[in-house]
Amino acid sequence: MKIDGREIAQQILDDLRKRVKKLRENGIVPHLHIITLTTDEASRAYVSQKKLKGTEIGAEVTVENLNPKTTTPLLLQKIKALNNDPKVHGVIVQRPLPPQISETEIARSIDSHKDVDGFHPDSKFMSPIALSVLKILEKIQYENFNEWLKSKKIAVVGRGVTAGGPIILALKKLGIKPEIVTSKTEDRKEILKNSDIVIAAVGKPNIVKAEDLKDGVILIGTGMSRGEDGKFHGDYDEEEIKGIASFYTPTPGGVGPVNVAMLLSNFLKAAENQFLSK
Repeated sequence: MKIDGREIAQQILDDLRKRVKKLRENGIVPHLHIITLTTDEASRAYVSQKKLKGTEIGAEVTVENLNPKTTTPLLLQKIKALNNDPKVHGVIVQRPLPPQISETEIARSIDSHKDVDGFHPDSKFMSPIALSVLKILEKIQYENFNEWLKSKKIAVVGRGVTAGGPIILALKKLGIKPEIVTSKTEDRKEILKNSDIVIAAVGKPNIVKAEDLKDGVILIGTGMSRGEDGKFHGDYDEEEIKGIASFYTPTPGGVGPVNVAMLLSNFLKAAENQFLSK
C-alpha cells in the first residue's frame, strides 16, 4: 500500500496554520531564516517547499542564498546576527555544505532554541527527518506504537548526517537498535531480507532492490536524486517493490512533505516558546 505523505503533511499544516494565527493575534510573526550555500538540486527543492509551506501557514520565511565559496567565519558572523535577532525564531543552514565549511562548527553555532533542524548537540528539537519517519510509521500502527516498533527488526540503509544518522539516533533514543547498512556491510543481503522495516536514506537510485526484501516489508524512502528523465526518484523502484512491500513511501509525495511539515512544527514550537518566555 502506498503511503500518502501529502495527506499526512496537510493534517499537520492545518494545525500549524491555527497556531500561527494565534501567535499573530498576540503580536508575534513567526519568522524562519534559511541560509543556503548548496547547488544540490534535491536540497534546493526542499528549500522551495519549506518557503512555500511556511508561507501558506502564515509564517514569514526568508531564504538567503550565499555564494558556495563563502568562508566559515563569514557564515558564523551571519548566524550570530540571527541568533541575536528576537524577530527570528528559527535558523537553518541548508545541507549539504561546501567542503570549506565546518559542519560541526556551524551546527554548534546556531542557538539551540532556534536550531529547528536538530543538528546542535544540545538542540531543543528532534531532527525533522527522524520525526517524519516516526510519524509515517505511527500512521501505519497507531495503537501501542512504541511497543509495536520495538518488536520489529529495523534496518537503516545509509548513515549520512542529513538523514540516516539522525534517524538512527532517534531510534536509539527510543530504545531501538537498528541494523545499519552501508556500502561496506558484508551481510547486507541477509540483514535486509530479515528486516520488517527498511528505511532507505542514501539518495541514489536502486540502492534497495526487490530481491533484497522480504514479503510484507514496510519500506520508507528518505533519499532522493534527479534522474536522467529530469524527475526526482527515490532509493528504490516503486513499480518493482510495490508487490512485495505491505506499505511503502513514494518519491515524490512520501517522506518529503512530512519532513517539511515536521520542520515547520519544530519552528512553531520555537516561536511559541519565545512567546511564553516573555
